[in-house]
Amino acid sequence: MKIKGIGLFSGGLDSILAVKVIAGLGIEVTGVAFETPFFDARKSRTMAEKIGLPLIVMDITDDHRIMLEAPRYGYGRNMNPCIDCHMLMLKKAGEKMEEMGADFLFTGEVLGQRPMSQGKQSLHIVASRSGYGGYVLRPLSARLLPETIPEKEGKVDRKKLLDIQGRSRKRQIEMARNYGISGYSSPAGGCLLTDPIFSRRLKDLFEHRKDHDVRDIELLKHGRHLRLNQAVKVIVGRKEGENNAIEDLSRNGDVIIKVRDYPGPTTLVPYGCDDEVLKLASSICVLYSDAPNDSEVMVLCGKGDTSWLISAVSASKEEVKNLMI
Repeated sequence: MKIKGIGLFSGGLDSILAVKVIAGLGIEVTGVAFETPFFDARKSRTMAEKIGLPLIVMDITDDHRIMLEAPRYGYGRNMNPCIDCHMLMLKKAGEKMEEMGADFLFTGEVLGQRPMSQGKQSLHIVASRSGYGGYVLRPLSARLLPETIPEKEGKVDRKKLLDIQGRSRKRQIEMARNYGISGYSSPAGGCLLTDPIFSRRLKDLFEHRKDHDVRDIELLKHGRHLRLNQAVKVIVGRKEGENNAIEDLSRNGDVIIKVRDYPGPTTLVPYGCDDEVLKLASSICVLYSDAPNDSEVMVLCGKGDTSWLISAVSASKEEVKNLMI
């Protein structure tokens, strides 16, 4: 019976090389990629198609959201819980391994490449806490790490695995050249949780709305976000595409604000607000419109099937600066 390996596949160079190394041993390889509101599998799909890798894409949004609110091993520089996230991915990949009757898991992780999540201790924690510790192989650094079950059982020849470590990419680039791999992206980026502005917005959401859902997270990707009080924030579109996205994500309980007689943003008050706060939200909408900032203008407000007009004067830039999330 042919040996089967399930590889976590981001579509980056290291994950491509890991696939090439394992497939080069005559092992049947399937890739697994993951999607949440914070990262997608577009790069994985593109590169899997390019190298002829069968790919399974799994949406892990629900489990990821629960983990994200209280990660056991904390966050990185921003709201990125890298160790806990990798544990979750390996757990889900391990479940897929069992479902498919595969023999082991593998990743493109390189020992020491990322100080927080790819040190020897972190790699051990991630694998063991996933529930599949002995079955997680890192082919690019395997000879520097403890022997895994598939190696002990003779399913993977340890002598044909590698001993890459550290942040240098020289060996990987040379391997890519030898394999004829091109068009791969740089290893950085791809996850919104590493972005400081998005992370501030997410932290604010966690602090002020305990019953948030995926819609609330999607809204964090669009517009300017301003916190008006403990219960209310507004989101102001910056361009037509954002205005459309904000309106598409609105719900019946939200208030949508637009300046009536001048071009300007779509402004959203998620979950609504009282009349006093609505005046402030409307003045912010006026500020970012083409309306004159020294006179009252009419603002159209809508909630569900109801709409009404109020007058508003532009807020000051200083006032708004202090409200920005």
